[in-house]
Amino acid sequence: MNAKKLFRKKASLPILLCLVVLLGFLLWKHSHPFSHWERTVIEKSDSLMYVCVMPQDSAILRAVSPNLSDRELASSELKTLLAKMMHTLTDPSQDGVGLAAPQVGINRRIVLVMRYDKPGQPIEPYLNIQIDSLYGTPQPGPEGCLSLPPYQGIVRRYPSVQISYLTPDGTFVSEQVDGYSAIIFQHECDHLDGILYTDRADTVYVNDAWAAERKDFSYAKPNWWK
Repeated sequence: MNAKKLFRKKASLPILLCLVVLLGFLLWKHSHPFSHWERTVIEKSDSLMYVCVMPQDSAILRAVSPNLSDRELASSELKTLLAKMMHTLTDPSQDGVGLAAPQVGINRRIVLVMRYDKPGQPIEPYLNIQIDSLYGTPQPGPEGCLSLPPYQGIVRRYPSVQISYLTPDGTFVSEQVDGYSAIIFQHECDHLDGILYTDRADTVYVNDAWAAERKDFSYAKPNWWK
């Protein structure tokens, strides 16, 4: 082998090594259905998750959330996230009727809603949810939000909605929901589009009872939260 060929062979080795490393990185990156930050939130959160609040978490709460991918829908991370969201929503410190994934730092189209229109009023998860149609004449009513304590507002919402979504087992469902549950769906789906109820409210005011209840509540982020 002459000197020129030997030089070319030696010069190509670092390039080949870089390509192998790059390929390995890309394979590793795409082997996880959620981003590194999202996995950190899911894995490091206690069963009672940190709930994002305005204005300190506006970047998350104002972002538009995409659908879950097929790999995310089938992941163990999603099961963990749903369990922790459920525990957070039902914990006495929160005690809400609905929760959207952006409120716990995950920008994906996931909501939990208490179904007042079903026996036992169960809280159920809805994945890749969309509101397809709105029915009736919007009526004013009081609304609050775990991400906007201690405020409350008067918001006009439609009395009936047509929604489509996936259940955790992958079943596609389209259904009409009426009454208070329809209002909750509108509120939570707004979160997925970066919309807060205060954007739609006729008036906003401090809920004195909630303010007193939350007087000693800490809104500090966990130490690992970026």
